[in-house]
Amino acid sequence: MSKEKQNQPLPDFDWDKAADKGFGTGYSVADRDRLEQMYETTISPVQEKEVVKGIVVGITDREVILNIGFKSDGIVSSNEFRDLPGMKIGDEVEVYVENQEDAQGQLVLSRKKAKVITAWDNIQKSFDEDVVIDANVKRRTKGGLIVDIFGIEAFLPGSQIDVKPIRDFDIFVGKRMEVKVVKINYANDNVVVSHKILIEKDLEAQRQQILNNLEKGQVLEGVIKNMTNFGVFIDLGGVDGLLHITDISWGRINHPSDLLALDQKLNVVVLDFDEEKKRISLGLKQLQSHPWDSLAEEIQVGSKVTGRIVNVADYGAFLEIKPGVEGLIHVSEMSWSQHLRNPQEFMNVNDEISAVVLTLDRNERKMSLGIKQLTEDPWTQASLKEKYAIGTRHKGVVRNLTNFGLFIELEEGIDGLVHVSDLSWTKKIKHPSDFVKVSDELEVVVLELDADNRRLALGHKQLEENPWDTFESIFEVGSVHKSTIVAKGDKFATLELPYGIEGVAAIKNLTKEDGTFAEVGESLDFTVLEFLKDEKKIVLTHSKVKAAPASEEKKEDRPAKAPSTPKAAATTETSSSSGKDAEKSTFGDLSVLSALKEQMEESEKKGKK
Repeated sequence: MSKEKQNQPLPDFDWDKAADKGFGTGYSVADRDRLEQMYETTISPVQEKEVVKGIVVGITDREVILNIGFKSDGIVSSNEFRDLPGMKIGDEVEVYVENQEDAQGQLVLSRKKAKVITAWDNIQKSFDEDVVIDANVKRRTKGGLIVDIFGIEAFLPGSQIDVKPIRDFDIFVGKRMEVKVVKINYANDNVVVSHKILIEKDLEAQRQQILNNLEKGQVLEGVIKNMTNFGVFIDLGGVDGLLHITDISWGRINHPSDLLALDQKLNVVVLDFDEEKKRISLGLKQLQSHPWDSLAEEIQVGSKVTGRIVNVADYGAFLEIKPGVEGLIHVSEMSWSQHLRNPQEFMNVNDEISAVVLTLDRNERKMSLGIKQLTEDPWTQASLKEKYAIGTRHKGVVRNLTNFGLFIELEEGIDGLVHVSDLSWTKKIKHPSDFVKVSDELEVVVLELDADNRRLALGHKQLEENPWDTFESIFEVGSVHKSTIVAKGDKFATLELPYGIEGVAAIKNLTKEDGTFAEVGESLDFTVLEFLKDEKKIVLTHSKVKAAPASEEKKEDRPAKAPSTPKAAATTETSSSSGKDAEKSTFGDLSVLSALKEQMEESEKKGKK
């Protein structure tokens, strides 16, 4: 065969054409167009910064050679094909054209960038067309899961995993899950997906069916999906209903977790349904009969009951006799004392106590209780009249102050009134707070007892003898005494006399020898103008002190009267006619006794004449 080829004659060669101006210049226009068309079919146009498809034409340990229809082949690192372990020559892959020709004249390609660009295009397309994506859960993160879609990591929030709250995210790691793209943020390269939206779509038909057939009194089965302080939310099969804490049990509970748990299945009854707001109110205790209906007939007014304190308020405490049956113990029924105190001083929550039924209304399901009735009323004690007989002395605690007096608690339940006028013999007390404070201990004397009306009149000043009987002989009309001005008003001034008693003087009677008026704090001699024993009032003047010698002479006409009490035995300060300081005298002084004897003898002589 080869010999036959060698024997065939060769065509004539046109040397004129070969010797023309240059290579390729001997083609006709038709030949050139035909050759250019053949060349264009073998080489594809390639643009930089775009994704193109390439065919694997070679594989080495470190590189993969790709033909993208360009004038040269591109080389890509084999590390970028780890996700394709079974790749072989002839396979078609997508790559990104970074540079048509680098410094070495090589075509630069990247499969990694091609995957990213393609993935974002697919994500945007899925979002626009509302396409369901098959995602692979890679790991757990704070607040949700990280899933892989098209090679891009997306965030699946915990609230978007299921229609019911998921408490353990780890059970989804490594599993595949269908999701939909719900949000794309290109600035942060962030994608948010949801699996819950697919479930809700499937449950929409079931939810609508439940709502159409829903009616009050209907009993449904549900699962507790969420728990709060005010109640629990129950999944009724695509529709959520609220079971309020007050509708969980007839008894009082502090938190729904006391009786219920998450994911617990239970039967509930529909109490109310708002079609516009799609709100369903559920009840659990309504599936049981009310405890008041089974309350024992033996419990009547006056019966003694035992229970547990479930709540303590400012006005009283609630005693639970049985779950759902409570009675109020008002603070006034906790003690015989008339002074209301904080109920927490008597009892605390969860205390087991006994009480007496005071009122009972089974129709209204109300009950009032008392614990003070378990002890004897102190006002009905047989020994009361003897114990608090008139004139007996007692000590008590000041509980309350009023404008007219103060109340003293002698024992629990026994209070007495001390009028403001019965606090002191000598001082004029305007308000009891000037004399004593609340919670102070005070000794008193019983002035009057009315057991039937629960009244007890007490006095404090009666612990001592009435000093005004003695003062009558000391502060005689015309006597002069050193006094201190303690206060001044518009018309009268208040003076402090010896023995701690007070007197009054008209402002016009405060004129001194130089014509000026005495001021508060000054100590001067004052003459007694009036002594009103019944009113416990002494009226004095400073302007008439000069007339004191005349009154002293009148006093010499009658024998001196000795004080009747130890307190009255103290000396009075008298003013001499010369205006010198008054001299102090006592009955223990011999000179005073002798002078007194002389005065008495002179008066006797005058009487004989």
